[in-house]
Amino acid sequence: MKSKRILMSIIGVMIGAISVGFFKLAAFGVDPFQSFMSGIHQMIPINFGTLYVIVNAALLLFALIFDRHYIGIATFINLFLLGYVVDFSHQTLLNIFPDASMLIRIPSFIFGFVALCFGCSIYITADLGVSTYDAIALIMANKWKIGKFKFIRIMTDVVCVVLGIVLFILGKGKIADIPAFVGVGTILTAFFMGPLIDFFNRKVSAPFLERK
Repeated sequence: MKSKRILMSIIGVMIGAISVGFFKLAAFGVDPFQSFMSGIHQMIPINFGTLYVIVNAALLLFALIFDRHYIGIATFINLFLLGYVVDFSHQTLLNIFPDASMLIRIPSFIFGFVALCFGCSIYITADLGVSTYDAIALIMANKWKIGKFKFIRIMTDVVCVVLGIVLFILGKGKIADIPAFVGVGTILTAFFMGPLIDFFNRKVSAPFLERK
């Protein structure tokens, strides 16, 4: 069972990282946390992978203080590898589709969104740690008992989107460039990612983990 959980953690994180590359190719906006990262990246223009590690290290302190249960192998895979896998995934897709049309962008968004939710569900269910961002909503739901995960996730996602926009503008980013990372795809993700992760948890990931 432990080996299955480890495999689920690794696969889940990798699926999630690759899916962000599809989000970026679609250019309908990235997922809420990545929109937050885009805002910070505008203010601190260093390598995205390195910045991702720094931001997540800060969020790691939150989880360590309030509930270390959510810190595990998946947390550190997210912390040290996800940003670089996102970069690789996005660049590879750009090389394949240098001038992506709507016929490519729309399916890319749909695939990226579903794959992201599925990947999150797999490693959350594996229960060997989650990303430092996912830990926030889980701690609020399961530790602090504020409400159901899917609703708290909507709240944290909306906050991330707003902060991403504010930080981007403060970093002297052009308002016309905001739709590149905050668009219809970001809004859809903010409101439907939590419920879809919850669906995959119940219908796919948990039954798979329990299967002998």
